[in-house]
Amino acid sequence: MRRSIRVLWLAVAVLATVAVPGGAVAGGTPGTVLLASEFGGGGGNIDLAVRQVTLAPVRAHPGDVIHVDVVIENKAEGMKTTNAELLVNGKAVARQLFTWGMSAGERLYRLSFHWDTRGIPPGEYRIGAEAFVWEDTSPSDNRLDVTSPVVVAPAGGGFPGGEAAGGGATETDPRFGKSRSGG
Repeated sequence: MRRSIRVLWLAVAVLATVAVPGGAVAGGTPGTVLLASEFGGGGGNIDLAVRQVTLAPVRAHPGDVIHVDVVIENKAEGMKTTNAELLVNGKAVARQLFTWGMSAGERLYRLSFHWDTRGIPPGEYRIGAEAFVWEDTSPSDNRLDVTSPVVVAPAGGGFPGGEAAGGGATETDPRFGKSRSGG
């Protein structure tokens, strides 16, 4: 009998630890605490997709700032705050928190990043964006990479083919309609 009571109390303690966020126990949190079964707390169908990545310039010198615009779509339901990341050669170089799903009519989120190439050695760099959520039912569209690389030439140096500094590139998920991306 004692063993059964201990097991029961252990189960209650584990459930309380998992279901109640730490801040709610230590002094409380203002507002509603969302549990896994409530709207936005991880229930339902969650599906984010990076739909478009636009960048400029694609030909730069060390010290130039690359401006990157990202369009992320909330394709399903739920509400959460998560990171969107700017990737250079697959590594995160910048991240932004953004909250999605607050309004049923608001499905597209536009974020801007700046990548400072100061101290970056000359070469080709692949740029991409990712918005990852553990509960995502379709994680294959959480990342989108731009096909054209950013070329960083040595200071005062030229670019392949004699092109001038500048230019831009846009990568759009082919499953995403142009009328919805604004482009």
